[in-house]
Amino acid sequence: MENDRLYIFDTTLRDGEQVPGCQLNTIEKIQVAKALEQLGVDVIEAGFPVSSPGDFNSVIEISKAVTWPTICALTRAVEHDIEVAAEALKYAKHKRIHTGIGTSDEHIRYKFNSTREEILERAVAATKYAKRFVDDVEFYCEDAGRTDNEYLAQVVEAVIKAGATVVNIPDTTGYCLPQEFYEKIKYLKEHVDDIDRAIISTHCHNDLGMATANTLNGIMAGARQVEVTINGIGERAGNTSLEEIAMILKCHKSLNIETNINTTKIYPTSRLVSGLMNMPVQPNKAIVGRNAFAHSSGIHQDGVLKDVHTYEIMDPKDVGIDDNSIVLTARSGRAALKYRLQVNGVDLDEQKLDKIYEKFLQLADQKKDVTDADVLMLAGADTAETHAVRLEFLQVTSGKGVKSVASIGLDISGQKFEAAASGNGPVDAAIKALKKIIMKQMTLKEFTIQAISKGSDDVGKVHMQVEYNGSLYYGFGANTDIVTASVEAYIDCINKFKVQD
Repeated sequence: MENDRLYIFDTTLRDGEQVPGCQLNTIEKIQVAKALEQLGVDVIEAGFPVSSPGDFNSVIEISKAVTWPTICALTRAVEHDIEVAAEALKYAKHKRIHTGIGTSDEHIRYKFNSTREEILERAVAATKYAKRFVDDVEFYCEDAGRTDNEYLAQVVEAVIKAGATVVNIPDTTGYCLPQEFYEKIKYLKEHVDDIDRAIISTHCHNDLGMATANTLNGIMAGARQVEVTINGIGERAGNTSLEEIAMILKCHKSLNIETNINTTKIYPTSRLVSGLMNMPVQPNKAIVGRNAFAHSSGIHQDGVLKDVHTYEIMDPKDVGIDDNSIVLTARSGRAALKYRLQVNGVDLDEQKLDKIYEKFLQLADQKKDVTDADVLMLAGADTAETHAVRLEFLQVTSGKGVKSVASIGLDISGQKFEAAASGNGPVDAAIKALKKIIMKQMTLKEFTIQAISKGSDDVGKVHMQVEYNGSLYYGFGANTDIVTASVEAYIDCINKFKVQD
């Protein structure tokens, strides 16, 4: 039996980037887009062009940088949105406009203050208008998961007649049960005239932990496009994970469904996205988590040593994990560092590699061995050298029964500044000293510390959220000294709002 083709629509750069603190600049988005192209995704949703000049520019530049995948731009069912999306896609070799509107009663009544009849008219009008600019139009029925099946079928049939080539059935709130979502797709396949003129797509969210199950059931019911993200990132609890769907289909060959995904690129792409977005992958994450192929139980270890298939249904190399890893220490050379960076999806020119290698040696002197997470942190931290505000030195005195005091030195656009302050703990003292130099009204809203791996000598990552002039800014810092990492995260926030001042 010939395998069915499933199209992979990646929305890491649109839905995935909506995660607070995970915004990328255009250069970083191009880097991710090129990695997605190498991974083999069919469609890259590059952004929501009308939402900001940055998103508009990113869609343009990604369209120029990527060759064979379809580049997709999101819009509302609004003519101006569609016009802006068409303009942003002008350089794309293969272009798609993704327009749509909410179809559930909750959206119709409370979001649009409208009626089913009016929503149906707007859906058809938006599809026809988008068709004036591109041949490939995808229509999304937002909150289809909670939409009455009979009305949903009316909308789907109408937009297909209006020219939609793909119809997206999102479980926007992650509410559907897997069997319920299967029945929804099956109902559409059985009750919509000319349903075969369009591809049915799924876009499932993970609010109740069922995104992958719902997506798989949608495929079983006849959907032939899935909308997914790297590492399952996205709004709230995230989206369906690309790597999970790809490997489910690879492991279960009896399903007779194939994708264009080069699975050996999964792990490097996962690490690239995690590093650029400063969003660590949970250790027990399926396929790409640190523990996905780890065995600690004695019984499991015994079985794996006798035959790996006793407890592993996938070969780590199938997802791009090199199980013969080169361990990095203070005695490792540039070649080893470059190799580990490439394994994690980062390619650097020699000049940047030299700078990171210097930082690597400093870190390796402090640690027994340097992990992949450390290497990615070093690659991301290199961008701090271009910031207007940079940390020159930090000295902190702290201890039981001793008041914490911090002295800090900053380089601000080439000028040197120093200050000292006491505080309720070393981090508080350091930030108070920092504020004496950066005399702006800033409020710390969120402060999260995360150890990259295990051990007292490991690098800690700090994520901060700072409010300034009514806006929120997210910062990131990483260092073996958690106080230094905290100050660097605060400075990262400052650099982001100083650009706008």
